[in-house]
Amino acid sequence: MAKSKSARRNTVTAAVDRASTALPNPPARMADSEIARRAYDLYLARGCAHGHDVEDWLQAERELRGVGRLAVA
Repeated sequence: MAKSKSARRNTVTAAVDRASTALPNPPARMADSEIARRAYDLYLARGCAHGHDVEDWLQAERELRGVGRLAVA
């Protein structure tokens, strides 16, 4: 017995709805200015010691983007 067009359409729609909720949220876009500000704060906290600019930038990205955090359900 063949399914009606309406039944097939509902099945496809339900599958699409499930797929969209199963995907993780994409990382939030963050302005470089926000990262730069946090990196500058890290530089100041370090006592304005030079030579750690890349380290500070990467640390700021990790903090602001939440990279490496475990999701708590």
